[in-house]
Amino acid sequence: MAEVVNMPRLSDTMEEGVVAKWLKQVGDQVEEGDILAEIETDKATMEFESFHEGTLLHIGIEEGDGAPVDSLLAIIGEEGEDIQDLIDGNSSDEANSEDNSQKDSENKDSNKKSESDSNNSTSSEIPEGVEVVTMPRLSDTMEEGTVATWLKQVGDEVEEGDILAEIETDKATMEFESFYSGHLLHIGIQEGESAPVDDVLAIIGPEGTDVDAVLNASKGSDNSSSQSSTEVKENKTSTQNKEGSKSSTESQSQDKSSSSTSTDGKGRILASPLAKKMAKDKGIDIALVDGTGENGRIVKKDIENYQPKETPQKETSTVKQDVSEENQTAANVEVYQPAGEEAFEEVKNSQMRKTIAKRLAESKFNAPHYYLTVEVNMEQAMASRKNINAMPDVKISFNDLVIKASAMALRKHPRVNSSWNGDVTKIAKHIHVGVAVAVDEGLVVPVIEYADQQSLMQIGTNVKALATKARNKKLQPQEMEGSTFTVSNLGMFGITEFTSIINQPNSCILSVGAIVEKPVVKDGEIKVGHTMKLTLACDHRTVDGATGAQFLQTLKTYLENPVTMLA
Repeated sequence: MAEVVNMPRLSDTMEEGVVAKWLKQVGDQVEEGDILAEIETDKATMEFESFHEGTLLHIGIEEGDGAPVDSLLAIIGEEGEDIQDLIDGNSSDEANSEDNSQKDSENKDSNKKSESDSNNSTSSEIPEGVEVVTMPRLSDTMEEGTVATWLKQVGDEVEEGDILAEIETDKATMEFESFYSGHLLHIGIQEGESAPVDDVLAIIGPEGTDVDAVLNASKGSDNSSSQSSTEVKENKTSTQNKEGSKSSTESQSQDKSSSSTSTDGKGRILASPLAKKMAKDKGIDIALVDGTGENGRIVKKDIENYQPKETPQKETSTVKQDVSEENQTAANVEVYQPAGEEAFEEVKNSQMRKTIAKRLAESKFNAPHYYLTVEVNMEQAMASRKNINAMPDVKISFNDLVIKASAMALRKHPRVNSSWNGDVTKIAKHIHVGVAVAVDEGLVVPVIEYADQQSLMQIGTNVKALATKARNKKLQPQEMEGSTFTVSNLGMFGITEFTSIINQPNSCILSVGAIVEKPVVKDGEIKVGHTMKLTLACDHRTVDGATGAQFLQTLKTYLENPVTMLA
């Protein structure tokens, strides 16, 4: 009887897979354990082996195509077997899924309408002249905010345009001004607390207003929304129940297999090729491992998390009779047991810290990073900087030289000044250099616009001004947007070489190390020199190795011969 093979879940976060390559074609004989295809997941490209024997009768997903987990991948059965019903049944399931989605959408539209009507009715319960102020969306990516400081307190008179509070967003701490006049009747979010956008921040209105009644009226719309959401869930549950007992039985069998066993009906251990290899390399008996994958399949994380069960051992005497006197003396020595108290301190993550973590994780996991390092002779750069700074009212840093040289090198290698955008690569015609600045909450990246058109003195002045604003939490969101390339410098901390995570949507980020004094070979002789290491992190989707290397060669030429930047 023909067996349907669905798109497997090959990682814990996998939602869809792409068939990179089929290793079997329609009509080929398939043995249990044969590799059917190579499937690209959200983490890696993995081999997918067959758990069935027979002839490959149908391929449901062609090479290069993607599909959600559990979509029809292939059908294996006896040669000449009629499988049209299985194909049609799968198409029907997809159609039912789309129909259910459409019904859910209609239910949502209906619920939105009823929610709107409910909001209209509840809004009339709020007294005239009373305004409910909600957590504002102060940046395009802001999802929640933290009240850093209240500048008005309950009972204070508020005029339109007064600053109510300082609110910490995912990008900066910003002043939030009132659009209403009246008395501050209620504070909904205390200093240091966070809340999602549109939560009640404050209530402004005439003195003597019943605040509880206003809050209840405001919550009324939330309750109606929650009720509508419950109705939608009930509709979805009803639709899912109509699928019958088959899915229920399958689910139960999967639960059982995943919790205790990792074998199929023939007693064969179900494990991914990678899990088998890892178990072999680590000397783990794979039969002792519990699988948490689909149908109890043993996957990579099961091997990584495997802990051998402890087996009781027979008690042995402390000292054997044949132990020498020296060993007996060593055994009797008391082992020092340090005494102390284990303690931890929990520091609440700021909105900026949360957003930095999210953005960096997305960049590291989505963009294939690689790194190129070059060592630069900084003798000429040091001399040039000394001569420039000898002029009155002029002060530039080595970082300013790197920014200027990077901008000019980008003009010659525009592919580095690009970003990945799905089906296309966007190559920026303008050059905006982001400069990483460390602040208490983490790292922010103010942007030097049109850096290739600015002089060294202009770059130095702008970098100092933006860095000061960043450290004082006065940097505005628009001053951190639009970078096409980023420079990160830890040389002032004595770090000689490091790698950075790309600041998306940029394709590259340059890591700048410290200038170190070291022996160098010049004209066949060993002399004292000063060098600096630069490491370029590149997104391999947009910048190939040769392109990145050519960019670094040009950048090195500019820094080793600063006069060429004036040519």
